[in-house]
Amino acid sequence: MKDQLQNILKIPELRKKITFTLSILVLVRLGTHIPLPGINTTALKAAMEQMSNTLFGLYDLFAGGAFSRATIFALGIMPYISASIIIQLLGAVVPYFQKLQKEGEAGKKKITQITRYGTVLIATLQSFGIAQFLMSPRMSARIGNSVVPVVPNPGIGFTLLTMITLTAGTVLLMWLGERITDRGIGNGISLIIMVGILARFPNVIIREITLLSEGVRGIFTEIVLLGIMVAIIGFVVYITQGKRKIPVQYAKRVVGRKVYGGQSTHIPLRVNTAGVMPIIFAQAIMFIPNTISTFFQDSQIIQAIMSVFNIQHPVYWLVFGLLIVFFTYFYTAIAFNPVEVADNMKKSGGFIPGVRPGKRTSEFIDNILTKVTLPGSIFLALVAVFPYVMMKIMGIDYQLASFFGGTSLLIIVGVGLDTLQQIESHLMMRHYDGFMKSGKMKGRR
Repeated sequence: MKDQLQNILKIPELRKKITFTLSILVLVRLGTHIPLPGINTTALKAAMEQMSNTLFGLYDLFAGGAFSRATIFALGIMPYISASIIIQLLGAVVPYFQKLQKEGEAGKKKITQITRYGTVLIATLQSFGIAQFLMSPRMSARIGNSVVPVVPNPGIGFTLLTMITLTAGTVLLMWLGERITDRGIGNGISLIIMVGILARFPNVIIREITLLSEGVRGIFTEIVLLGIMVAIIGFVVYITQGKRKIPVQYAKRVVGRKVYGGQSTHIPLRVNTAGVMPIIFAQAIMFIPNTISTFFQDSQIIQAIMSVFNIQHPVYWLVFGLLIVFFTYFYTAIAFNPVEVADNMKKSGGFIPGVRPGKRTSEFIDNILTKVTLPGSIFLALVAVFPYVMMKIMGIDYQLASFFGGTSLLIIVGVGLDTLQQIESHLMMRHYDGFMKSGKMKGRR
């Protein structure tokens, strides 16, 4: 590893890219600690501790803790992600967006522009909601013998200032993420999310060291936890890189004196085509009952019904797993269109050996995709539910258990692999060995 790090420093272009990326990420983390004007941070911290298992907790995960601290980056990059998902969903049903997707680079630029406008719109609406939420009577905390509101001076001035600050913060994060993608290494938006998640890890380590020093947890238990974490990460990497290759043959074409085609290739169908999106969708839906219950804390009936959807209840995790399986098929159907793939192959003179071009090819690809998606969806469900298993068996809290599976682990592994592959490609182009001893990563074979 020492030699590979030295190789990175020997390549000026790669060294500049990594330095630029790290500098932007440091700037992002600094922004997550600058609070909004007019906020009582002590009261805010006490009030937000009661909402860790709601939609606000999920939002805080992607914002890297900035939402619970009500900082200028409190919205995080979620408005951009929401706008991107909406545009992607519209691309499956609206002809205008379908046309843009087929126009190549020009269509991509137009979609990016529409996504940016959508990000500003969503951030404006969400920032207004956050301002009203912070000014609500329920956002207060008891400090000593008095109840202190989170916003000491509520009003239209605080609302406008909050909307401008939060929207500008989201636009700045979006711009910084795009700069990382253009001038740095890796996907900028994904790296910002990953760093926000990893920012919670040092607190988890400090907590474990404290429990170990106090004798609450033994050294053997910590070793077992470390071994389980390494095994789970290895399993996630293995499944994430898994593919089902469909062979494709291109017929020879003679144009003038040149012969085109004739080569063999394949269509790679990933076991986990949907990525982490099914877990995000399912988690957002599962947090809705807990979010609703926070607005009806005085109603015993609603609290009793919503207790079934508590993160400690087995019914919560059962429904959560089933929703993940459903959303995996749903998002895979949106992200991968067998009919379009079959049409493109037919136009290019490609065919799958033993399968007729056109409708038969699309049905063949769809059949294989359905079979491949099943183990992928079960894998996502198991990874998402595993933190609950760790809490029940090992008796650890959710902050630590979240790194044994779920959204956090999948994002960290996925973004880490993508960034590592980009660094690997730079090293291989300059004839340096990569991070692996063989000089090849499984994902690039």
